[in-house]
Amino acid sequence: MSSLSPDHLLFEQIRQKDPAALSELYDRYSRLVFGVALKILNDEQAAEEITQDVFLQIWNKAETYDPSLGNAASWIARIARNRSIDQYRYSHVRVEGHSTSWDDCCEDIPVEAPSIERHAITSDQRRSLLRAIRDLPADQQKALALAFFQGMTHLEIATFLGEPLGTVKTRIRLAMQKLRSFLASEDWRGE
Repeated sequence: MSSLSPDHLLFEQIRQKDPAALSELYDRYSRLVFGVALKILNDEQAAEEITQDVFLQIWNKAETYDPSLGNAASWIARIARNRSIDQYRYSHVRVEGHSTSWDDCCEDIPVEAPSIERHAITSDQRRSLLRAIRDLPADQQKALALAFFQGMTHLEIATFLGEPLGTVKTRIRLAMQKLRSFLASEDWRGE
């Protein structure tokens, strides 16, 4: 009796260019791939394209699957995640070019922020806050924008920027400390 998993057998068949095996693998994991892509990209059409790309990559490079390194679902999800992050990089935020401006990011900040409760943010205060954000070092601005306005986790930011996770966490923490100090200052309160 063979100890090979059904997925491993499918990969063996895909290596032999058996389209029925790829179809079966697609039936098993296309929802997983689509879900990963949709979570990262928040765009159904882009998630569908990523799903097709992932299975095309599996068809072309099935020999790169190594069952000793993990199960097929993990391997396929990792491909989907990497493809989705690459797509996100190209379509949303250019790291070096700052295609997302702070003015655009902050456009939807409500007039009354729940964390401040009784204090309304005036347009002068909003401009002051944007100025404080712009005064942060560029690497801290990028990390903040990705975390708070693009909704990325620290790990996703680290992967996106190609930086160690600890570096990303430090940048966000330092930026938040500087902004916290600014919010406690007279400049913010208008005194």
